[in-house]
Amino acid sequence: MPATTPVLSIRPATADDVPLIRQLIAELADYERLAHAAVATDADLRAQLFGERPAAEVLIGELDGEPAGFALFFHNFSTFLGKRGLYLEDLFVRPAARGAGLGKHLMAALARIAVQRDCGRFEWSVLDWNAPAIGFYRSIGATGMDEWTVQRLEGAALHALAARDEL
Repeated sequence: MPATTPVLSIRPATADDVPLIRQLIAELADYERLAHAAVATDADLRAQLFGERPAAEVLIGELDGEPAGFALFFHNFSTFLGKRGLYLEDLFVRPAARGAGLGKHLMAALARIAVQRDCGRFEWSVLDWNAPAIGFYRSIGATGMDEWTVQRLEGAALHALAARDEL
């Protein structure tokens, strides 16, 4: 008997999806060897994703009606373009669902959102050791921005800078 083609679907997340979103984040953190850093609670996610002023949006990717991945994104702004951009914070497809095309469907859905919202660009970061992800991104036409490095302030350094009152 011939294998059936999996049914892929993408939908916006709702507040009822918060436990699923947190679980997918935990699975992503395990994959990225960053489980210790994934400390967001259901309450944090509910407040930030579905509260009065949502900080980000989430798409849920399903394979044959079962949650199999997600994309969490938000808008940034390009002063050079004078337009907002779409920034993909997290993309994850569960290992059992990889190879079915769900990642490409999620990325295409995000590209459509960027075009519909008149964004000047769609961008994201990827860990430099994640060759499968980098290969996937190249296969859909993305280019690396090797001349840029990510800078971050967090924890004590963030609070120390915020406490400075000098001009």
